[in-house]
Amino acid sequence: MSVLVARRAPDFTAAAVMGDDSLVADFNLYRYIAGRHAIVFFYPMDFTFVCPTEIIAFNHRLQAFRARHTLVVSVSGDSEYTHLAWRKTPVAQGGVGPLGFPMVADTTRAISRAYDVLLDDAVALRATFLLDRQAIVRHQLVNDLPLGRNVDEALRMVDALQFHEEHGEVCPAGWQKGETGIQANAQSLSEYLAQHSQSL
Repeated sequence: MSVLVARRAPDFTAAAVMGDDSLVADFNLYRYIAGRHAIVFFYPMDFTFVCPTEIIAFNHRLQAFRARHTLVVSVSGDSEYTHLAWRKTPVAQGGVGPLGFPMVADTTRAISRAYDVLLDDAVALRATFLLDRQAIVRHQLVNDLPLGRNVDEALRMVDALQFHEEHGEVCPAGWQKGETGIQANAQSLSEYLAQHSQSL
């Protein structure tokens, strides 16, 4: 599997269902994110089991991502019509209900291949990519099919990246928004560890 961190995220153009349920034939990643932070996440398949829990979790936190000026884009191998049908299926009946972010139709699996998350030439793994404003991948996380991801961790990584971009400091283990960072030098590290090593 390729590591895309520190590389520009592969661009793509494909059909998608947008946040207002409109269908577009030519959703383009770079055009859509246009200089903003973004989360691009892959999941295996619509109308399955772990997938709706993750997608609903992303949607529940969509305002939190928006408050951080971060866009969310989902990708799977289903068609835009299947995406739309799933969105129109009530949650109590196995659907995901209305969603505020695009669902991209990777029917050829070309996008999953470009991000190197395609399993057995069939479905995408549960992969999450954090892109900075230049579309450089700054964080990636890939789970096997049975293991649902933690969407709060995706938010934490957005916070960490934006903290680093604003202050130039690095984020220690378990860093949370509002906590102290570390300057990239030995003195700052020593001062940080003197205060925080027991709580790591």
